[in-house]
Amino acid sequence: MSRRIALFAVAGAVALGSAGAVALAYAGDQPPALAHSTARYTAPHGGQDGSLAFSTEVTASSGVKSLKVLAWPAKSGLATKRPTAKEMAEVESAHCKPAGADSVRCVYSAAVTAADASSSPHGSWHVAVLATAGDGTTTLDTKAAEFTVR
Repeated sequence: MSRRIALFAVAGAVALGSAGAVALAYAGDQPPALAHSTARYTAPHGGQDGSLAFSTEVTASSGVKSLKVLAWPAKSGLATKRPTAKEMAEVESAHCKPAGADSVRCVYSAAVTAADASSSPHGSWHVAVLATAGDGTTTLDTKAAEFTVR
């Protein structure tokens, strides 16, 4: 009887060890994760340019290669056909700095002139981001943050 219990214990340990190895391998292949994404829009005023500022924290076990950023109006053609990863690969990049073991803090900013503001749709806007990890995995979030243009 004790041999049978020992055999089950060994089999159980092997099964748990294998499951743990699979979990670790799977965790290594996870796409980049975004956290704490915020957007702030300041309208031009009194002859001064306004600005759009976006920031987020990106975590990827293989490191972060890039973060692409695109602001788009909620009432536009992109509302029904959101930006794709292929389209996002062509937009501007955020500047990223280390923020921990596998994390970076990324910031994107753009000036908004009076002409930009007057020709832009008013209302709700979204910020789309494409995060690319060092191993090539990607995360696309078409609504990472929101802001309002008035």
